[in-house]
Amino acid sequence: MSDQQNTEQTSVQPSNLASAMTKMRPWGTVTVLEKGERHRINRIEVNPEHHISTQLHYHRSEHWIVVSGTARVIFNGEEHILMQKQSTYVPMNTAHRVENPGVIPLVMIEVQNGEYLGEDDIIRFEDAQTESTQTPSAE
Repeated sequence: MSDQQNTEQTSVQPSNLASAMTKMRPWGTVTVLEKGERHRINRIEVNPEHHISTQLHYHRSEHWIVVSGTARVIFNGEEHILMQKQSTYVPMNTAHRVENPGVIPLVMIEVQNGEYLGEDDIIRFEDAQTESTQTPSAE
């Protein structure tokens, strides 16, 4: 590859775990492993018998890969059980939720892709279910 081609490429510098930012949540932790203009890679750990709130994003999709534990993923009115090495894709504009029904922590890698990844693109729902009739909470 020529020097000119090398300078035209965009490089993404991955974060190492020592400098990664971890946020504590009531259900577990989120660690940002890498951030780019249109993507973010997170390590998500969900404590046993806990869940992430039901939510929806207008500007990003998510791909979850289970590293360890068991995930119960609910979206489009369907429930899926994912085990280690399995994954699922959640399209934009889809109410979704992930739960840890197991007795060990659920560890997932989440890849977010989209034109906007801001925290204000998270619409949270009441945690009863993820049916399409649900309305966003006023939080």
